[in-house]
Amino acid sequence: MVPVLALGLFGGFLALAAPANAETSRNGCTVDPKDPKDLRGNKVDFRIKVDCNGEKTVEIRQLRSEDDPGPRSSDDFLGRTVFTEQFDRHDGARTISSIDRVPNLDRRGAEEVYQLVSFRVQNHGGHWSDWTPWEKSAVVEVHRDGK
Repeated sequence: MVPVLALGLFGGFLALAAPANAETSRNGCTVDPKDPKDLRGNKVDFRIKVDCNGEKTVEIRQLRSEDDPGPRSSDDFLGRTVFTEQFDRHDGARTISSIDRVPNLDRRGAEEVYQLVSFRVQNHGGHWSDWTPWEKSAVVEVHRDGK
């Protein structure tokens, strides 16, 4: 029993830890956590690209973190946001800008940041899908000196 449980936990961690270079789709909507973008100073834009076909509402959960060596539980939590985006049949893809302050936690110059996103879709009839698994962006180094 223990090896099966251990494999399940290990497999779940690998799925969570893998960078999200491909977007996730569910019920006609596609959500892609873009690589965080350094805005200089202490601000970073944790962007999310969203596209839905037809009349839909998508609810997106976002977690922002600073990456530390070792297990993910040692990462520094920066913040969370929930976005609700509505699409009609004529809307195209859009990018949500999510700017957050990234303090100098390492005290050695650069910080490494990433985001996790999960979403669900409400169709025109009002029914919500299940939440997608968490998807991780690439870990990006941002410089606190503005370089």
